[in-house]
Amino acid sequence: MAHELETPSGSQGKEKALEAGKSSPNGTQQTLDLEPGSQNMETEANIFPEGEAEAEADLEKNGAAPKLTPAAGGINPADFPDGGFEAWLVVLGGWLCLFCSFGWINCIGVFQDYYQTHPLSQYSSSTVSWIPSMEVFMMFLGGPVFGKLFDNYGPRYLLLTGSFFHVFGLMMTSLSTQYYQFFLAQGVVSALGASAIFYPGMSCVGQWFFKNRAAAYGIMASGSSLGGVIFPIMVTKLIPQIGFPWTMRAAAFMILGMMVIANLTVKARLAPKPKPLVLMEFVRPLRQPAYALICVAAFTFFFGTFLPFNFVILQAQKNGMSTNLSDYLLAILNGASIFGRILPGFIADRVGRFNVMIATSAFSAIIVLGLWLPSSSNAPIIVFCALYGFSSGAFVSLSPSLIAQISPIREIGVRTGTFFFCVALAGLTGSPIGGALLSQDNGEFRYLQIFCGVTMVAGTIFFVASRWVQCGFKLKII
Repeated sequence: MAHELETPSGSQGKEKALEAGKSSPNGTQQTLDLEPGSQNMETEANIFPEGEAEAEADLEKNGAAPKLTPAAGGINPADFPDGGFEAWLVVLGGWLCLFCSFGWINCIGVFQDYYQTHPLSQYSSSTVSWIPSMEVFMMFLGGPVFGKLFDNYGPRYLLLTGSFFHVFGLMMTSLSTQYYQFFLAQGVVSALGASAIFYPGMSCVGQWFFKNRAAAYGIMASGSSLGGVIFPIMVTKLIPQIGFPWTMRAAAFMILGMMVIANLTVKARLAPKPKPLVLMEFVRPLRQPAYALICVAAFTFFFGTFLPFNFVILQAQKNGMSTNLSDYLLAILNGASIFGRILPGFIADRVGRFNVMIATSAFSAIIVLGLWLPSSSNAPIIVFCALYGFSSGAFVSLSPSLIAQISPIREIGVRTGTFFFCVALAGLTGSPIGGALLSQDNGEFRYLQIFCGVTMVAGTIFFVASRWVQCGFKLKII
C-alpha cells in the first residue's frame, strides 16, 4: 500500500512513497520485500526485525519515516554502520570484555589441575570439578537477567558492576584456603562479575554490524581465545615464582586495567527502551522452532565442550607427558581457537552461518572420537588440542550471530541471555559428569571422551534440525 509523504523541502505538493510491501485484498499490509544481498532472503527478522509503529527515516535519500503496520515496522540494514571508527571501537571494547571474562574461563583447566594436586588434594576429581563447573554455570546463568538489563538500560552500569565483582572475586580467591572459599570466591562472585562483563560486551556488537556481523563477532570472540592463551601461561609460570595468592592478584590487576578501557569504548548504538520485566519474554522466543532448536543444540553440544579444557592436562600427564609440556596444552588449544573464532566468521558471512556452524560442530565431534579417544602419546594429544581449539572456537563466535540472524534487534540481549542460560545448565553438570565417569572408569578417560563426543554429535544434529525448519535440506546460504 502506497503512503503519501510530505517532501522535506516543505512544498505543498505530495509525492507517493515507494511501496513498502504488498497489500492483501482488504487493504492491510502483509509483508515487506527483503533487501537484496541479505544472507537469508527468507528470514524477515534479519531485515525488519521489530514490530514498531514506524520505520527509521533514510535521511540520505531525503526520505521520511513511512507509517507502517506493527507487523512490518523495523530497522533497515542501511541503518547499520557496518564499520567505521566508532563501530570498531565497540569491537575493541567487546574484545577486551571477552578477554577478561570468557578468556579467564578458558583457563579453568589449570585450576582443576592445581587445586586437585595442591590445596584441595584431599577431595576427589569430581568434587574439585564443581568449582570450575560452577564458574562456567554462573557466568552463563546471568544471561537472561543481564540480557534484559542490557536491553533496558544499556551496557554502562553492567560493565562497571561486572568489573568490580570480577576483580573482587579474584582478590578473595587469593586469600582462600578452604574448599568453600574457593567455591564462593572464584566459582560464584568472580564468575558473576565475568557474566556482567560478557553479555553487554557481546550484545553491543550486534547493533553496529549487519552484513559483516559474523566477522565482527569472530574478531571480538578472538579476545577470549587470546585470554585463554595468556592466562594459563601466566598462572602456571607465576605460581612457582610468586605463589598462588600474588598470582591471582596479578591477574586481577591485569583485568582491572583492561576493563577500564572496555568501559570507555563499549556503547550501544540504539537508545535503550526500558520495559517491565516479564518472565514470558525469556520463554516466548522458544516458540520459534529455529531458535528453540538452536538452544537445544547448544545445550547438548556444551555438555562436552569444556571437558577437553578441564581434563586434557590430566589425561596427557597420565599418558606420560611431562608437566612442563602439559602446562602448554591449554595455551595451544586456545591459541588455535583464535583462528577458529575469526576465520569461520568471515567464511560464514559468505557461505552461511548455519552451514559453517554445522560443519565445525561435526568436525569437533569427529576429532574427539577419532583422535582424542585413541590417543596415548604426546603427538596426537598436541594435534588434538590444536584442531579442537580451532573447531570449538567457531561455536563461541558463531552462536551469537546465529541468534542475531533470526531475532529482532531489540531482543538480541534477552534472546542471547536465554540461549546462554541453556548453555549454563550444561556447563554446570558437564564437568562433574565427566569427573564421575573418570572415577567409574578407574581413572581412565575412555568413558569421559565417549560422553564428550556423543554429546557433540547430538548437538550437531539439532543444529541441522534448526537449519532444516528454515529451508529444508536445500543447498543454500543460510
